[in-house]
Amino acid sequence: MDTTVNGALSQAPSIQYHGINEQSLAVVIQPQSFQRQQRHCFGNSTPGEFPLAANPSIVLHVLTECDLDPQDLASLEATCLFFRQPANFSPDFDLSISELAALDMCQRRSVFKPMTKEERESLKKRCGGSWKLVLRFLKAGEVCFRREKCQAIAGPGHSIVVTKAGAVYSFGSNSSGQLGHGTKEEEWRPRLIRSLQGIRIIQATAGAGRTILISDMGRVYAFGKDSFGDSEYGVQGSKCVTTPQLVESLEGIFVVQAAIGNFFTAVLSREGRVYTFSWGVDAKLGHQTDPQDLKPHLLKGGLEDIPVVQIAAGYCYLLALTCQPSGMSVYSVGCGLGGKLGHGCRTDERYPRVIEQFQHLSLQPIVVAAGAWHAAVVGKDGRVCTWGWGRYGCLGHGNEECESVPKAIESLKGIKAVHVATGDYTTFVVADNGDVYSFGCGESSSLGHFDAATENQAQRHENVLHPKLVVSLKTRQEQVMQISLTNSIYWNAHTFALTKLGNLYAFGAGDKGQLGTELLAYQSERGNPERVDIDLN
Repeated sequence: MDTTVNGALSQAPSIQYHGINEQSLAVVIQPQSFQRQQRHCFGNSTPGEFPLAANPSIVLHVLTECDLDPQDLASLEATCLFFRQPANFSPDFDLSISELAALDMCQRRSVFKPMTKEERESLKKRCGGSWKLVLRFLKAGEVCFRREKCQAIAGPGHSIVVTKAGAVYSFGSNSSGQLGHGTKEEEWRPRLIRSLQGIRIIQATAGAGRTILISDMGRVYAFGKDSFGDSEYGVQGSKCVTTPQLVESLEGIFVVQAAIGNFFTAVLSREGRVYTFSWGVDAKLGHQTDPQDLKPHLLKGGLEDIPVVQIAAGYCYLLALTCQPSGMSVYSVGCGLGGKLGHGCRTDERYPRVIEQFQHLSLQPIVVAAGAWHAAVVGKDGRVCTWGWGRYGCLGHGNEECESVPKAIESLKGIKAVHVATGDYTTFVVADNGDVYSFGCGESSSLGHFDAATENQAQRHENVLHPKLVVSLKTRQEQVMQISLTNSIYWNAHTFALTKLGNLYAFGAGDKGQLGTELLAYQSERGNPERVDIDLN
């Protein structure tokens, strides 16, 4: 029955719809008209594609928080006047949004924060006159070595581990006090260097009987042999320092990296200048000094006006990775035997000389490694080049021939490398997916090719001529970020693998406790990677 014609039912109370305006349905569904506004670039009447131009402070915040690459900032400037014109923001009202974003990202770096205004301007000029180029310089250094991140150093017989917080642990051989605990007793477990309490360490390096640490304030602490290098005839440093001591001769130089060769030590300043100690006889490193000289000397020649982002020391030579507006380059200096300087010959170089082969290969180097007798580079495109002595297959080219110029490893095609490490005739390559490949001398089981199922002793010691996947690390199912291996001709090698989760795995020689754990009585090495009991985070 129709309720509209029933009197009784028509008196029933109506249902109330709260919150709904009482208006006709026609009014509710009537389409509303909106005024379409045209977007314009800030300061330009030409229609553009950037709607946030009216709020440049928001744009600056977004660019900074995204941690954009300097090349991306430069590309933005090329797309729109908004990114090129002065933004009228402090601290420099003449800077563009892109330049301000680059400056803000520079100021977040601990090596940049303490710089005075004059020092910052000087660095800007040295890098090419742009804050984007300064940011590129700083970020390039962060890629090369794990500055301000946890790291592990597999030194000659002893090991150094730096945690994310900047604490330092050491273990292994301690005949010269190179562990920094105030004694000369070996340590078979990681032990905290307590005398460094209150000092945040951001970088470490280890040589035969000596250790060097660098703080976030650019100060250098050294202990072990009281020298910066061994002379060619006899050994320097009869005195030993058993606790970290400030290197006073570097006062006034803000250091960000150190590298230890056999005859010399080199340090890299915040501004990208290289200083060397010892081995100045016959001007082998561009300066004439007494072999006992403990004062730093600026590395002269082609690098004086070019910013360096990374240094790497071999047994008797030095490599320097530079960052210029035109791109990245590698310079070499020192002993040229075996072609390890990369210039197509085997002659020595007294002054740094650029390796021209990378231009012919169209390769932009981003990481450089100097083994005792051979060297390696990772390119921006993921290619790996090696050169120098090829003994035991350490160059990865399938033979033991020497290469006097950098040569790409063909068998790594299709693999994008992000990191490379070299030792005494051994090489490790880390791919972008965390896979690790090793090749070269298999002594001491330091290559990691260990078959746990068969425990094949011959396999773990055999030399490898081509890059070979380190299956023993892959089975850990953790992405490897860094490899460190012993770079000395006098010690059996051991290797560290640091993963993204912050776990540290060790294998190779362990007769002095350098693996961070005690071995069985009949053991002197370990072929299978085992986790070191230490909290890196």
